Amino acid sequence: MEELPLYSALKKQEKLSRISFHTPGHKNNSKFQAIDFFKLDYTELPGTDSLYDAHTVIKKSEELMSKLFESKQTIFSAGGCTLCIQAMLKLALPYGGKIIASRMIHKSAVNTMAILNAKVKWVIPNINQSSGQFEQVDTAEIEKALFYNRDASCVYVTSPDYFGKIADIKSIAKVCKSYNVSLIVDNAHGTHLKFLPKDIHPITLGADIVADSAHKTLPVLTGGALLHIANKKYISKAKESMAIFGSTSPSYPIMASLDVCRDWLSKNGREAYSKLEKNILKIKDVALKKCILDDFENVDPIRLSLNTAKVGVLGIDAAEYFRKNEVEPELADRDRVVFIATPLNSDDDLAKLKSLIINFSSNKAIKNYIPIFEEPIVAKTLHEAMFSQSEKISSANSVGRICASTVCPCPPGIPILVPGEVITENSVQNLLHYGILSIDVIK
Repeated sequence: MEELPLYSALKKQEKLSRISFHTPGHKNNSKFQAIDFFKLDYTELPGTDSLYDAHTVIKKSEELMSKLFESKQTIFSAGGCTLCIQAMLKLALPYGGKIIASRMIHKSAVNTMAILNAKVKWVIPNINQSSGQFEQVDTAEIEKALFYNRDASCVYVTSPDYFGKIADIKSIAKVCKSYNVSLIVDNAHGTHLKFLPKDIHPITLGADIVADSAHKTLPVLTGGALLHIANKKYISKAKESMAIFGSTSPSYPIMASLDVCRDWLSKNGREAYSKLEKNILKIKDVALKKCILDDFENVDPIRLSLNTAKVGVLGIDAAEYFRKNEVEPELADRDRVVFIATPLNSDDDLAKLKSLIINFSSNKAIKNYIPIFEEPIVAKTLHEAMFSQSEKISSANSVGRICASTVCPCPPGIPILVPGEVITENSVQNLLHYGILSIDVIK
């Protein structure tokens, strides 16, 4: 066994010198590396302030970020978007309260809802029968859920999803306001939406609280995230809500990277993302001609999702093609390969990706898998199920048992099962398709 297994693995990854089309958004770029964040690893000192009780430099940094995003308040997180999601659910959802949530959701949100003993009304997005892809949540379905669940405290939406599909946040926000409920948005993959030629950030479009995973698409250290608040009623308890879930030792290098990023965004953000959008659109044109582009109607213009199964290449095999040619994608599954580009990718990086797509070879089309999702059968509450005694059994033999944990093949995606739901034949079919061979069930 190596003496330094993790460190050695990271050094090995570094030596591969693959072009990063994955998170984090700084892409290990030389300009970003010029800042020695290791030397900034301090703690709460008289001159460095305290995240959850900020009065000086952190408070000022957060105010500058709030001004940039045009929020009523913005709070730093060194615990990733998960911490922001936990905080915004604590703010908008009273213990034991009801929430209307898109089933397209990160497991951290489901876990937090379980802790808060939430009653969840799921809105399951439609499936595109040709691509096998889930569509974004429909505004009409949200409105229908609000009409039949007048006791709901808030609506929870994930937008964009991993593949870049964006919900109609503006119309959903309008519907929520008509029912006097808050709209909270997991915008983990969309922090940069504020800086595109057309500002489509959820805060701009009317959401009440938004969680941004800044490190995904901005030059920020992994774990750097932002909680934006547009509704004043949540400001007084925001820090307190985050502190309940957050570490009492937040990373100062991560917070410093958020501060440095904000300065860069204010000076260069719009120009940089405008240029990137134009370059990615050119790459998307090439992918479209190769018949492998996931060409969604309402999509993040800089997220690139290739459906290689359409031309006979499994996504996991396509990913290996890119890796062998020194490009590392963000995600690969049976059908697709996903790439995350940021302005920290060079022109040469983008040219290389474009060239590889041009030379991508095809075969006989593979039929996209169409998952079968039905209205879940709920046997126990999230809270009760998650904190029950459980055991792990074979997925193939789990029909009729009650799920004890969140099972989601690709967060944020559509969970196959959440705690408290009865496992059906269709559930098992989906589990086995995604290679999930065992599952936690209640004893």
